[in-house]
Amino acid sequence: MSTERSAGRREARMRKGRRRFAAAFAVVVGVLVVAVAAGSVVSLTQGPRVSSVVVDPQAAAESSGSRVILTANQALGEVSHDQVEVTPAVPFTVDAAGREIGVRFTAPLDDDTEYRISVPGVRAVGGGPVSTLETDFRTPPATVFLLERTEGDDEIYRTGLDGADRETVFASPEIDDFRSAAGLIVASVRNSDGSASLIRMNDDGSAAEEFALPGDGTIRNLQLSERGGRIGYTYTDLPASSGEAPEREAQLFTASLRAPGDAPSAVAVAGEVPSVDTWQFVPDSSAVLLIDFTGELVIVEPGSDAEPGVLGSAVDIDAVARGTYTAIVERLEDGMVWIDLATGDEEPLVAPDPEPGLLGNVLPLPSATGETGGVDSVRQYTVLGEDGVPTAQQVTFVAADGTAREVVTIDMPDALLQTCLSPSARYVAATVAGDLASNPYDTMSLPMPAQVDTLVYDIDSGERVAALPGFGVSWCAAGP
Repeated sequence: MSTERSAGRREARMRKGRRRFAAAFAVVVGVLVVAVAAGSVVSLTQGPRVSSVVVDPQAAAESSGSRVILTANQALGEVSHDQVEVTPAVPFTVDAAGREIGVRFTAPLDDDTEYRISVPGVRAVGGGPVSTLETDFRTPPATVFLLERTEGDDEIYRTGLDGADRETVFASPEIDDFRSAAGLIVASVRNSDGSASLIRMNDDGSAAEEFALPGDGTIRNLQLSERGGRIGYTYTDLPASSGEAPEREAQLFTASLRAPGDAPSAVAVAGEVPSVDTWQFVPDSSAVLLIDFTGELVIVEPGSDAEPGVLGSAVDIDAVARGTYTAIVERLEDGMVWIDLATGDEEPLVAPDPEPGLLGNVLPLPSATGETGGVDSVRQYTVLGEDGVPTAQQVTFVAADGTAREVVTIDMPDALLQTCLSPSARYVAATVAGDLASNPYDTMSLPMPAQVDTLVYDIDSGERVAALPGFGVSWCAAGP
């Protein structure tokens, strides 16, 4: 009898438990139904919303081509370029598909600046109300690398424009030159026998590795191509004995930035390896623009069977503009011209009226197009006194229409050795040697005065924002 009662009680408890579970399950389902219904109502009444954003502010301030991707909570209808607003205004392109809107900046952004991307009038692919998708991000303050030669070890160091928190990332008795890109530094050092070694490291100085070189010789004109993942330099053999000419002189070599142990490749033109006077990588391509010892201007694809492009004679290559397949070069008779490297078409640069002095280096701003020779640029002039004797050097902003504005003037006896633009062209860096007459050059392959400083100016205001010891600031494509 007691057994039957126990079984009955167990069955009753089981029925009660099942009823409780069913009730709880019904409550959960009801809550979910209400939530889904509420979400549907919100979607129908509010339109698309941003569910996630992908952005790398540091990369956006350091190089062109960075992207911001806005992902919505539902598939979107057509989004046009005209719908997208970027504040402050910068050049950009737009690609949109599915739930994503990608905004690609065609020029680097200013450092330490708040940016907003706004896309009004966005509608779901199935219709419904419109909404505005927005996101904000701030680029970090600029940091730079410089080379300072001292009586002790030479140093490559990193610092902000305020000069605070200086950090030495590499030191060696004699550092000739360096370049940095993509989180890496490549330094050229001089050995005790006068030959060069080329060392690649992370930008904190770690994981140092030596590059394989063509032989025992010297290196000049060191440059990096971040997009192409290559380094390049002109190489000259050490003479076999005193008074003998080197077997190879100023030949251009390139090598993989990521594989320093691989043998470098000589850059040939029409099957011959020429001696090169000056050269530059062409941004956003694998091409090289060079002037050989005969004065011929040539564009060549290293390692390709394609015929080199011969662009006439030239004296110097001032710049190859970022984001365009164009260059500013100096002709012997025509002076400074703007060349389309794809077609060979060229136009003279628009000159300001009056010109401040004798034109030196010209640096186009990243947004330059060069379609008619009119291009925003920063130019270096030598200012002459009434007797024709140089009295100063001036850094001048020249707009595409020829309107000119002084940024800074360096009075003699100080000497302006090089000017370089920050990635977004917000700043210009001026490498200055004080009192050059009493500031003798050293004996390195890249000789420099004993005392050199890098002065940084805001291009719009002309305000000096930094004074840093050393030269070769990482904004430059090549050393002085």
